[in-house]
Amino acid sequence: MLSDARPDEDGAASSGRQRPPGDRVALRGDLRSALPDAAAAVVVTALVFALLYARMESGASDTVAVMPFMDDPGTYWMYLLSQAFGWSGLLWAWGTVMLGLLLSGPRPARLPVSRQVLERWHRTTSLTTTALMSAHALMFAAELVRYETKVAWAERLWVAFADAFVPGWYDSGTGRIAIPLGQGALYLAVPLGLLFYVRHRIGANTWRRLHRFVIVVYVLSVWHTLLYGTNVWYGEWPRTVLWLLQLPVAALLLLRLLRPARRAERLGPPKGGVGAARPAWWARAVGRVVAGAVLVGLVIVVVSGRDGGRDRPTHPPATAPHAQETD
Repeated sequence: MLSDARPDEDGAASSGRQRPPGDRVALRGDLRSALPDAAAAVVVTALVFALLYARMESGASDTVAVMPFMDDPGTYWMYLLSQAFGWSGLLWAWGTVMLGLLLSGPRPARLPVSRQVLERWHRTTSLTTTALMSAHALMFAAELVRYETKVAWAERLWVAFADAFVPGWYDSGTGRIAIPLGQGALYLAVPLGLLFYVRHRIGANTWRRLHRFVIVVYVLSVWHTLLYGTNVWYGEWPRTVLWLLQLPVAALLLLRLLRPARRAERLGPPKGGVGAARPAWWARAVGRVVAGAVLVGLVIVVVSGRDGGRDRPTHPPATAPHAQETD
């Protein structure tokens, strides 16, 4: 989830800036720089876990309201930890996307820190986000291993791996849609983030075109949360806050499309007679219209309160996530 504003305006690499001798050096340096960021993410995850654990223990957890059999935090602590990693991952994804849009859109006259520092924060938060997403999926798989007690260990590991990482395998309730969305976000985030470190091999323009799909990762992550996050299952204030957080993302995305930092991406009058230019012009124009429509839609959702949340049932279901496998 990296900024696409590093190359200069005409798409070539800046001649005055030397590339590192190899992508391993750049990645190693960013991994070292990401250590404080990752430590902060671990602290936030621990705090979220403690909150979720306390709420489940007290009986106030929305997760228990959705799945009453999960009324024992001591048993389901891995599921709670998966939730905690998911929430911190979504928070870090929000931050890195905001940084990326700020860097690739109209350049503010004043910034609290230098542009180089913002770019480094953008790269390190991107790496931390990918790690948090991976931990979220791994802890979900670990909970499934613990849950599948009726089969041998080898089959338990396979069932947990397939449910957590194979698109379309998980076949229970909302998860049939929500889990593939989360898997898609993870499987896109890893290559799109790491391609930054080989951009000098694949070319700046190729990397920049691919990097634009990072916003898809974020959209899939939010969609996955809205569908499957039991803490925002009902149409109450946590779900409203989640929708509210998307307003600045949509606003910055629209601003970035209307006033991109790179001159080549600006929407001038359509160029007639150039066959390859007209489709690109129309694609950029449609992108601006879609971004504007999304922003208006988000405002309507927040103002109207119709955010897709479910009504809290008087008698919640008592079913397990899915039937256990048997030999």
